[in-house]
Amino acid sequence: MSILNSVTGFFTSKLEEAIGWARKYSIFQYPFVTACCGMEYMATATSHYDMDRFGAGLVRFSPRQSDVLFVVGTISQKMAPVLKKIYDQMCEPKWVVAFGVCTCTGGFYDNYATVMGIDTIIPVDVYIPGCPPRPENVLDGLMKLQEKIQRQKQAV
Repeated sequence: MSILNSVTGFFTSKLEEAIGWARKYSIFQYPFVTACCGMEYMATATSHYDMDRFGAGLVRFSPRQSDVLFVVGTISQKMAPVLKKIYDQMCEPKWVVAFGVCTCTGGFYDNYATVMGIDTIIPVDVYIPGCPPRPENVLDGLMKLQEKIQRQKQAV
């Protein structure tokens, strides 16, 4: 709980809360795009929807420089080890967003070659369903991730 003293002008807070607040506006995402949902992901990342206001506008193309893994599209059994390896390369703390119904549940694919949800491979923090999800849904998922980041226990 933060307190602003109007007489002195000082703002007091716990260090853990300040780190959580700062971290939620410092999202460096790594897009792992495999299918058609990538088009909607790119549309959401444009200036029209302004992901910068959530602190998530800077995309990193190295998992070692990212803290949020956006898995976008269908994941095949052949891609599963690659996805796991990328997740393992990310530094802590890290979060995962499942983008689109194929990523969340396997979607309309019901065969041996498709992973039935990436949570069978790596832990998922936020699910954004839809085929493809609307940009408004993506922004809603991003805000839910921010809330989760801010609430979790921060290493001080």
